Amino acid sequence: MELSQQLLKLPELIQMVRKSRASIYADISAGLFPAPIRTGKRSVAWQHKDISRWIQSCASTKTQPQK
Repeated sequence: MELSQQLLKLPELIQMVRKSRASIYADISAGLFPAPIRTGKRSVAWQHKDISRWIQSCASTKTQPQK
């Protein structure tokens, strides 16, 4: 499977972004974090490419000089 198509389950996502489950879902509700895709009746996952883009956007925001 190509890395850009890889799916991340919640435990992997938590480890990758260093946020709690509650913080992730709060940020999803606020439109600040990528929404998961449904992979089953009671299962969701996040696309690795979406999370990578989110991490890059956070990093670029932090490196911008403050005005």
